[in-house]
Amino acid sequence: MNSPVAVVMAAGKGTRMKSELPKVLIEVCGRPMVFYALEALRRAGVERLLVVIGYRADLVRETLVSESGVTFCEQREQLGTGHAVMMCREALSGHDGPVLVVAGDSPLMQSDSIAALLAAFERDRPACILGTGYRDNPVGLGRIVRDGERRFLGIVEEKDATPQQREIREVNLSCYVFDAKELLWSLDRLENRNAQGEYYITDCPGILLGAGKEVRALDVLKPCEALSINTPEELKAVESYLVSEVSGTTEAQSTQRKKE
Repeated sequence: MNSPVAVVMAAGKGTRMKSELPKVLIEVCGRPMVFYALEALRRAGVERLLVVIGYRADLVRETLVSESGVTFCEQREQLGTGHAVMMCREALSGHDGPVLVVAGDSPLMQSDSIAALLAAFERDRPACILGTGYRDNPVGLGRIVRDGERRFLGIVEEKDATPQQREIREVNLSCYVFDAKELLWSLDRLENRNAQGEYYITDCPGILLGAGKEVRALDVLKPCEALSINTPEELKAVESYLVSEVSGTTEAQSTQRKKE
């Protein structure tokens, strides 16, 4: 089995962020947010990074050109997350092993969460593993539906969810590990029959499951990974979290030195 490859989606515009920058280049605590995601992937042992660029592609390319292991795949039209992954077909051809699909605007991505997903994949080799987490207020996020034995049944978007399903707190956080061949197989069957006319990566696990292939959902993502950045207010919340983490680490190190 080949070493893992990551597809990092970084093609979008930060419309709700009220910025002309590509969303992944908006700074979090003084650094473009995409760098946090790339570092988490590297710490988890992922060295080959396929970065999907689109909006102001040249600026993202210029920012990341010196980053080791990065290959750029351009999405000239933004036709959904599934379409973004389709742009990586050539780069993934011949790859036999896990493919992580993650969002580049996830500065709180944790390397140990990624490592846990990869370890589960290496152990069991399913067609797909979704990394899930819990959120007290899951408004706007896809809910993870399971059967009575906790087996994954699907992702239900909030607009399609029943009142009972909307009470589910386990959510999809746009973090997947696919078997490379199964990913490409599901992309070939992906359709855009929806109001937006877009192709969604969230449909791929359902396609695989419907074909009788093994799809699992592991709730290994930490609460902080459920913090997203779609508005300036959410950016402030993420920055506050990072500052508190740094302060907490510094205080713990100081206490340890005093003990020594």
